[in-house]
Amino acid sequence: MRESPNGAMVEVNFDTGVASTGAARPIAIVTAAVSRHLDLDIAPTVSALSDLGISTQVVEWDDPGVVWSDFALVLVRSPWDYSTRLTEYLSWIDRVDAVSNLVNETAVLRWSSDKHYLIDLEHAGVPIIPSTFLHTGDAVTLPSDGEFVVKPAVSAGSRDTQRYRSNESDKAALHAERLLAQGRDVLLQPYIRSVDDRGETALVCFDGVVSHALRKGPILSHGSAIRTVDGLYAVEDISVRPPTSDEIHVAALVTAAIPSSGPPTYVRIDLVESDGGEVLVLEVEANEPSLFLDLVPGSAEKYAAAVARHLRK
Repeated sequence: MRESPNGAMVEVNFDTGVASTGAARPIAIVTAAVSRHLDLDIAPTVSALSDLGISTQVVEWDDPGVVWSDFALVLVRSPWDYSTRLTEYLSWIDRVDAVSNLVNETAVLRWSSDKHYLIDLEHAGVPIIPSTFLHTGDAVTLPSDGEFVVKPAVSAGSRDTQRYRSNESDKAALHAERLLAQGRDVLLQPYIRSVDDRGETALVCFDGVVSHALRKGPILSHGSAIRTVDGLYAVEDISVRPPTSDEIHVAALVTAAIPSSGPPTYVRIDLVESDGGEVLVLEVEANEPSLFLDLVPGSAEKYAAAVARHLRK
């Protein structure tokens, strides 16, 4: 037991992820059975919300026993199996939106679940990695020069993503054709060479304000499969680093371009640097991103404050 800032006694059970403050309706922190014990952001989120006197309950998005109208707010945290169950997941979003308050809001969750959002960003003037999409029935035409990446348009944790050299077009074509045969759209992008040395910058924003940034080391290599944790996400070398002014500027362009009633409550924007030094968007995670709250002191409190502001609305 401990005392929250509003004077209420708070009891947190980190095995169940439930914090009790006597509030009328708790917040649901949404995960999945496969990721419940892997998401390192859950514990600091529960703790930081408890410190604000907000009750929470960790629940799985596909649990048929959950009554979503029981919650004052439904915070989407780590439904990391959604990419293989997209139709079901999008239906779930609509059902919850009809009876409760989703965070991020429905339009943002839907938009960020499919990397076709890169087209929207490009049209809005946001600098992105050049991206070509293939759809069922399209001929598979691959880049003839340089290295490139083949990935599904709907994916999470870098699953089914591979880097190829230009002389590996046969292997790359088989990869793309396999995805298309599964009814999955394909995204082709040039491989950005600076990632091998500089890595990516993962920039986290809450309510449109930069909270923290991290370096994500390279994970795509030739001749070996990506190492994953339980097949859910790639093993990554993560460290804290300050964002550059150019990265902050691009992040502001991204948050302004996201279709929502205001800046998303949370978003992680993954950025890379081109050969010419331009900051480019690799992807935008506004659905179920790892926020690395355990690595950055004070970040969980910023996250909880953003959620609390949304709750007050």
